[in-house]
Amino acid sequence: MPAIFRYRHTVTDDEIDGLGHASNLEYLKWMQAAAIAHSTAEGWSPQRYRVEDAGWVVRRHTIEYRQPLFAGQRIEVVTWVSNFRKVQSLRKYKIVRAADDTVAAVAATDWAYIGIAPRVPRRIPPDLAAAFTIVSESEEP
Repeated sequence: MPAIFRYRHTVTDDEIDGLGHASNLEYLKWMQAAAIAHSTAEGWSPQRYRVEDAGWVVRRHTIEYRQPLFAGQRIEVVTWVSNFRKVQSLRKYKIVRAADDTVAAVAATDWAYIGIAPRVPRRIPPDLAAAFTIVSESEEP
């Protein structure tokens, strides 16, 4: 079980905005892709969530943009689960330019676990929480 998951991506031309760098919206997409890949690696794929008739929705994103990213640059979205509460989980991220390990952004997402029908909060199942290793602040990359 990788407590700290690394999702690799190369910035594409269609991810560039009118200012010539990666659009802020792309960072959100990369974060979501990294979260899904991490969850899948831990045995909780999108298909498994459908079987469970449950899933995650975003309550809040926070992103601090530190450096721009450009087309052709390889990045690594480093992500980990910071906590599980009754129906919520905090996931953190660092988006790093692979060529020189420059941190382009740091971010966090508060996720809420919900039942698909009806769309109401649901307690996080123990086996779901057990699939992830919690990374404390002192252990964060």
